[in-house]
Amino acid sequence: MLVYTIKELCRTCYTCVRECPARAIRIVGGQAEVITERCIACGNCTKVCSQGAKVFVNTVDLARKLLARPGKKAALVAPSFPAEFHDVTDHKSVVGMIRALGFDYVAEVSFGADLVAHRYRNLISEAGTKNYISSDCPAIVSFIRFYHPGLTPELIPVVSPMVAMTRVMRKKYGENLSVVFIGPCVAKKAETAEVDAALTFIELREMLEGSGITPETAKPSEFDPPLGGRGAIFPVTRGLLQTAGVNDDAITGNIIAAEGRIDFQEAIKEYEQGMIGGQHLELLCCEGCIMGPGMSKGGKQYNRRALVSSYAQNKMATLDMEEWRNNLEMYDRLDLTVRFREEDKRQMMAADAEVQKVLASMGKLTDKDHLNCGACGYDTCYDHAIAIIKGLAEEEMCLPYTIEKLHRSVQDLALSNAKLTTMQNALKQSEKLAHMGQLSAGIAHELNNPLGVVIMYSNILLDECKAEDPVREDLQLIVEQAARCKKIVAGLLNFARKNQVNHQFIDIRKLTENSVAGVVFPENVTAVIEDRTTSPDASIDSEQMTQVLTNLFRNAIDAMPEGGTLKITLEDTPGDVIFIVSDTGSGIRDEDKPKIFEPFFTTKAIGKGTGLGLATTYGIVKMHKGQITVETNSDTSIGPTGTTFRIILPRRPE
Repeated sequence: MLVYTIKELCRTCYTCVRECPARAIRIVGGQAEVITERCIACGNCTKVCSQGAKVFVNTVDLARKLLARPGKKAALVAPSFPAEFHDVTDHKSVVGMIRALGFDYVAEVSFGADLVAHRYRNLISEAGTKNYISSDCPAIVSFIRFYHPGLTPELIPVVSPMVAMTRVMRKKYGENLSVVFIGPCVAKKAETAEVDAALTFIELREMLEGSGITPETAKPSEFDPPLGGRGAIFPVTRGLLQTAGVNDDAITGNIIAAEGRIDFQEAIKEYEQGMIGGQHLELLCCEGCIMGPGMSKGGKQYNRRALVSSYAQNKMATLDMEEWRNNLEMYDRLDLTVRFREEDKRQMMAADAEVQKVLASMGKLTDKDHLNCGACGYDTCYDHAIAIIKGLAEEEMCLPYTIEKLHRSVQDLALSNAKLTTMQNALKQSEKLAHMGQLSAGIAHELNNPLGVVIMYSNILLDECKAEDPVREDLQLIVEQAARCKKIVAGLLNFARKNQVNHQFIDIRKLTENSVAGVVFPENVTAVIEDRTTSPDASIDSEQMTQVLTNLFRNAIDAMPEGGTLKITLEDTPGDVIFIVSDTGSGIRDEDKPKIFEPFFTTKAIGKGTGLGLATTYGIVKMHKGQITVETNSDTSIGPTGTTFRIILPRRPE
């Protein structure tokens, strides 16, 4: 495992999914995991992860162990080192610092690049109709072997400059020489067993800092022979072609160079499809090796390119060309061939029906729903669906789907909150009514006996009193007010009594018609019944529901002193029956609305109401396991005034 995830740092931005050319990232529980067997170690994910959650294996300890053991050790430095050590004025200081770590030899891989470029030039010049793909980038080699295995035979059968230089050094200094490569590439760590360890420039700086080695403390020195030549420009765009002296002219040449995650993949696809026949491919996974994942963060591509070019120019101006040619001729006899083996890791495409099912689960029912926004890290919604089927992705990675799902959750939460608030208010009302019921029962019980005595003796006195007696009017008033008190006490008892609901199947249309007939309507008030039910039968207590409707009708009449319309609408569902009682009266003020179901609260004039009608109505509805709600408007500036009570009762008892 060369690249892995620090889960504590992963923030599920899916940038690594988008940047991985091998689709070697799996999202599990919202976190990105690297699939080791699919990874080509390009290191793109480590470069783009803003949280530092993607990291590559650190081999500093391995390098230190190699340096501590007996025997000669050599450091092979990639030709991109001038772009890394921009803060060091002289390359000799860089060599001196590396040597100070304990290396016996410090050589530049650019000579290996010279050897490889020479082989490339010979193969291309002798290719005839055969086309080649460059094989110096190990990430590109792995990508082709894994995901375009049919092109594996077209990889140039020549080792990379790192391996070539390793063979040169062991030829020159002995086969027991320990070799450590230092460069910008993560994939080099697993390219070959011939190299004992591979360090990135980031890890080299870590070792130098840990050992307290600086340009000021290290003794400057030159690279050990053999020295490189034009191979110094190998890490920049088209560096291989320029090193090899191959014609890459757009008119007369037959080389196509592509670099970077997107371009190299497109070049391979078109090459595989025969769209660019007769052309050789020079491919780099990064934007040149100078932008590799092993370089320190923050460097600019063209600045780094300029640093490498400047170093190469100075090098070629001072290079002993005769010695360089002799070395090139000597080591050109080395075996630098390699055979690449196909290792097909392509994933089979999913059945279209299965893909469509996944897309439908994310609300993508038509082509217009396929936004292909790329937020999930995949180029298209279809690719994302396939990744879900293959276990590489999750539905929640789709940003539009997740946002829509979140909106629905917010709406559901708001609805649940509203229901909870209604239930809490209903519970408070029930508790209040229960306490008031107990109080009312006690008051009614205590008042009933003395009130009966008052009524009896006031009537006796009234009967005995002569018609012309002036006291008769006073006695008449006492009898009337005592009768009114008795009515109030009777209402209290009715409110307080815990009646049982006598369920029986009745026709709610007939119940409503009988209730309307039992109320005396003024001439200026019209009662209208609108039946919208499909089945009027329901198991309810007809006597109690008659009382409910009668209370609502009388309140509606009192709210329309100047006349109006009382409308009773009957509706139903398979499980409920619904009574809607609407009037065109004056409405209920906003400040009074929360209190209308409280006992003894009334908006009627003194002596016109006891304030127990709606409280009793509320209790009866609740005993039926039903709901009662009210909508009202008393402000003419808003719209027509009036009040609507809506009662929902279960069609059958639980």
